[in-house]
Amino acid sequence: MEYKRGRYSWLLRPFLIIFDLVVINGLAFYFFNFNQSKLDYFTIDLFNNKHVLYFIYVTILWLASSSFLKFYEVYRYTSPINIFSVIIKQCLAFTIIVYAFMGVFRSIDVQSYTTLEYLLSCFVGISTVKLVSFYGLKSFRTFLSGNVRRVVIIGKGEGAQELTQLFTKRKALGYSIKGIFANSDNHEFTGNIEESFKFLNEDEGIDEIYCAIDELTEKQVNDYVKYAEINHCNIKFIPTTNKLLTKRLKTDYYNYLPILSMPEVALNNDFNKFIKRLFDVIFALLILVLILSWLTPILFVLIKLESKGPLFYKHKRNGINYKEFYCYKFRSLKINKEVEGTYITKNDSRVTKIGKFLRHTSLDEFPQFYNVLKGDMSVVGPRPHMLSYTDDYSKKIDKYNFIFRHNVKPGVTGLAQIRGFRGEIKNDEDIINRIKFDNYYIENWSLVLDIKIIFKTMINVFRGQKEAY
Repeated sequence: MEYKRGRYSWLLRPFLIIFDLVVINGLAFYFFNFNQSKLDYFTIDLFNNKHVLYFIYVTILWLASSSFLKFYEVYRYTSPINIFSVIIKQCLAFTIIVYAFMGVFRSIDVQSYTTLEYLLSCFVGISTVKLVSFYGLKSFRTFLSGNVRRVVIIGKGEGAQELTQLFTKRKALGYSIKGIFANSDNHEFTGNIEESFKFLNEDEGIDEIYCAIDELTEKQVNDYVKYAEINHCNIKFIPTTNKLLTKRLKTDYYNYLPILSMPEVALNNDFNKFIKRLFDVIFALLILVLILSWLTPILFVLIKLESKGPLFYKHKRNGINYKEFYCYKFRSLKINKEVEGTYITKNDSRVTKIGKFLRHTSLDEFPQFYNVLKGDMSVVGPRPHMLSYTDDYSKKIDKYNFIFRHNVKPGVTGLAQIRGFRGEIKNDEDIINRIKFDNYYIENWSLVLDIKIIFKTMINVFRGQKEAY
């Protein structure tokens, strides 16, 4: 997730959007005469009022086209060439929008030169304010040291060195380097990797962390991601220059240096998050009330009769952005202690008789709907791994793909599970395919896909899966 930083600069984008809408609608009222009498503006029949129709039409299509063309996605590291490029694209799109309206309402008597004059006035006004705001912020950063991002750079490679030089020389970008950490004895560095965590915990004002990801272990990457999540700062990754960029992560260019960051996938869109969370809560409540309310007492008796120990057992798992949480299950083993580095194998002697049935039907996973209500998990998503496996799996999987998988909440069930990639990892292909299906789900999420996965999971509960043991 990209966190908005700064005191007031975040207000610039909504101000520009409102300003642009005022310009295109205000100038339309000034230039265009839609042959409306003054009384027509107060008529209830809005669809006979051309000014009202134009206002609705142009507002909706301006917002839609600017969103599609990313007209307002201008950042401190955006190049002037890119800004002029989006201005030209938006102007061309708006020209088509205006002439399309005139074409539909052929009865409108507006001279061609008047329309061109209107469009030119809109372009000049909107472009001027956009460029003034962009270069004004640059001057504010250069001469008044305002609108500054406090950053930490982790790494000593070519990419990290180039980024350091860029931030140091280009004051207009507004980046203040508070520390550079790397596993090196060079006195130019603030400290080593381990010392960076102490530094970050003592300085709570860091806005962004830039990590040379290929110089770090999976655990170190996890720790930086978790710190960024807890402290609401942005984390970005510096790839090695000889490596092809991954499509999994968002790529921005600081000058000519590629920087990777967590993408805003559809699943993490605010509206989609609300819809998915609402669905999760309703579905989890239905399971807890309609199934677990009577199933739990029965399983309590059956589990207790066969072996000593609690009804439930909890174990730590990695969730969204590697956040650790306790995941709950019905106990299916004779021992409750989790043995590090061991999956349950076929005909495992630790599994009880009732536990074998629970695992075969996946009923042992049902207490995780309590995790869903808590907000640690979702009904559908990538299955959470045990902490002991996260580091092991990351060595077999490209780090960029593995980080991408942890960009969303884990699920009680998932696409990989219904495709048979669950349970014991027998070879590298098992975990590679599991991650492949998880990432496909994240990239192609929809509520319909969630319902399809749930339906398939319900079939597997009654039928059982050969991989569930």
